Amino acid sequence: MRMAEVNIKLPEEIFALANLKKEKASEEVRKLIALELFRENVISMGKAAEIAGIPLAEFMELSAKRGIPMHYTIEDLEADRKTAERLAP
Repeated sequence: MRMAEVNIKLPEEIFALANLKKEKASEEVRKLIALELFRENVISMGKAAEIAGIPLAEFMELSAKRGIPMHYTIEDLEADRKTAERLAP
């Protein structure tokens, strides 16, 4: 996946409120964006895990901890299957 570099200024308190570690802000924000896109049903769970940079099982656990329901359709399954095939060694 191609990455773009974006610099964003955030108030210090956001890190505390969101329980984010500043030294891992980029990784954590990627996860939050992926969670939100998945929650809004913009992307599949597999694509969200890919964007978050974590394994699918870890993304499933993360979304469950955040109370994000699993809206998983046949189309999502097919998209995840294609993502898995593309990422397989």
